[in-house]
Amino acid sequence: MSWKPALAAQYSLTTARIAQACARAGRDPAAITLVAVTKLASVHQMVEIARLGVVQLGENRVQTLETHRREFAVQATAAGVEASAVRWHMIGHLQRNKVKQVLPMVQMVQSVDSLRLAQEISTTAMSLGRTMPILMEINAGQEPQKYGFTLEEAAAAAEQIARLPAIELCGLMTMAPLTDDIGRIRQAFGRTRELFGQIRAAGGVGDGFVHMSMGMTSDFEIAIEEGATIVRIGSLLFAEGAAA
Repeated sequence: MSWKPALAAQYSLTTARIAQACARAGRDPAAITLVAVTKLASVHQMVEIARLGVVQLGENRVQTLETHRREFAVQATAAGVEASAVRWHMIGHLQRNKVKQVLPMVQMVQSVDSLRLAQEISTTAMSLGRTMPILMEINAGQEPQKYGFTLEEAAAAAEQIARLPAIELCGLMTMAPLTDDIGRIRQAFGRTRELFGQIRAAGGVGDGFVHMSMGMTSDFEIAIEEGATIVRIGSLLFAEGAAA
């Protein structure tokens, strides 16, 4: 099928661009985790990207996560790909009433945008007998239409969240403003990096606070230059369309 070589080519292009960004920033590409955003991908593509070695998959919507995860498990097994090796990330807005549905399906929630959501995740994770890795979502662009902690409230919230049982606070996540203004994009990522450093230096979050999930297809290279450890890429990887 034509989507296989096309996907391999897009993956090679993506990893090359990650490496080039790392070279400009004096960083090791091995320090960057690629999360493949499968919102627009077919299940065939998900299986193939996992075969290529990308085992971190991210979904924006709860219903899509449930469907993709179930269909992926079936098709991966048929294709000889180990479905249990894949780690699923919830990267979109998560309502508190969906937490019980989502937590059994994922290995990380990147989009924790309020203390109340963190508390609900803590309660549910305890009931499941597990610890849930999370990232705090930061509204670094200070956009009123976006979810996330403000820059001013994030440090105090991080200390509160880090004390919750059954939660491992692993770092911060942000989305830059949707704009062609590279200066604004870099500023949003830079603000998140500075906030990350402040929270780390305060010492109330533990040694597991190590990640900055910043950057998508349109801006991941800038994010890497500004310190991202996780990039969330969808349309660049799956640009050639999905097989039926």
